[in-house]
Amino acid sequence: MLNKSTVTPRGWLAFELNVLRRLNFKSAALPFTGEANLGMYLKRWGTKVLANDLLQWSWMKSLADIQNNGENLSEENLAAILEDAYVPRYRLANQSLRNWFNETDSWWFDNVRQNIEKIESPISKAIALSVGMGVGDYALSFNEETLELRQPLSNIYKRLASIKAKPVNNGQNNICSNRIVNEFVAENYPDLMFLRLPRANNLSLRKSQGTKAWREEWVRGNDDFWDALEAEQTGKLGTHIETKFQYLRLVEDILQTASHIQTWAIAHVEDGFISTQDVVEVISHVRRVDTIYTKDFSELTGTKAVIITA
Repeated sequence: MLNKSTVTPRGWLAFELNVLRRLNFKSAALPFTGEANLGMYLKRWGTKVLANDLLQWSWMKSLADIQNNGENLSEENLAAILEDAYVPRYRLANQSLRNWFNETDSWWFDNVRQNIEKIESPISKAIALSVGMGVGDYALSFNEETLELRQPLSNIYKRLASIKAKPVNNGQNNICSNRIVNEFVAENYPDLMFLRLPRANNLSLRKSQGTKAWREEWVRGNDDFWDALEAEQTGKLGTHIETKFQYLRLVEDILQTASHIQTWAIAHVEDGFISTQDVVEVISHVRRVDTIYTKDFSELTGTKAVIITA
């Protein structure tokens, strides 16, 4: 049961928003942000959003879509990003790209990453990286049978940049960070913590990311960071675990750290290993549980979505 990806299944967002609408808060912390969709919706509600994730691909997406209140890629940025994108050089700066893409595509992603690094604005750079992640996901969605349907990557980049949602200015100083989760929780004082619990697994950090691991390696420019990153995370929620007791102890540790935050909404994926009752009991060690909301996705994914408020 432990050997599975920690990536949260699709379809949770509407459920999460439906629950959060029932709560009163003006600021919210997201310790495990992942994709930036939830934070973007909270911005539209006028909420100040504090987003965090250990992985830099998530941090870049959060900078582009949550912290960004009004910046867009310029035509000059776009031209510079795609300049000589397919022209091979002496060698790839990021050799790990060949683990994911063919040689031609690897040169495209390598050159585009180098070009993005020349952008001066950190927010524009994050937007450019976010669009590039979409291109990579597009490229990886094809197989040998469908490859003939694929369009040139530069065309896809332009298309994705053109349809990217315009930034929302919610009049707040939204802050996004790339930190150890416990440190982030301890040092912020929002009205609400939305804690999306990572799924329990005994995979390495890299393997737990599934196909999204390529994003981290592209953003960082190599793949030699995984061991150090995992070592830094050892003993914290989000790392690999071997037993249910170990996982629940890590959950309680972060809840103790978050005891200064007035309201919690804790999202859990029930998949047969960690039960909702297990999570409820851990929460009750720290604070009285308020309400338990559930949404059954078992026919589609074999799992059930649960959000517990306290």
